[in-house]
Amino acid sequence: MAKNNIGQNRLVVGAHYGLKDWLAQRITAIVMAVYTLVLLGSFLTGTNFSYEGWAALFSKQWFKLFSLVTFTALYYHAWVGMRDIWMDYVKPVGIRLGLQALTILWLIGCFFYTVQILWGQ
Repeated sequence: MAKNNIGQNRLVVGAHYGLKDWLAQRITAIVMAVYTLVLLGSFLTGTNFSYEGWAALFSKQWFKLFSLVTFTALYYHAWVGMRDIWMDYVKPVGIRLGLQALTILWLIGCFFYTVQILWGQ
C-alpha cells in the first residue's frame, strides 16, 4: 500500500510564511506609497528647492521618524522578497543559507546607515 501524503499526516514545510509575509508585503508597500505621496506633496507645494529647503524638511523630527519607519519597511519588504527568491531558485542548502545570511547582514547595515544619515552629524 502506497503512503498517502495528503491530509493531516502530510508534512508541510514553510507554510507559516504564506499569509504573514503576504500581509507584510502589502503593509510595507502601503507605508512606502504613503511616504512617497508625502514626499511628492512636499516637493510640489514647496518653494525652496535648494539644499536648505530639503534640509529643513528632513530636520523635522516627525519626518525623520517617518523616514526611518519607511526605510525599515523597505528593508523588511526587500528581505521577504529576497528570501523567497533564494528559497525558490537556489537549491543547494549551504549556498542558499549563505546568501540569506549575506542579505540579512546587508539589510542590517543599510538600516544602521539610514539611522546615521537621519540623525548623524
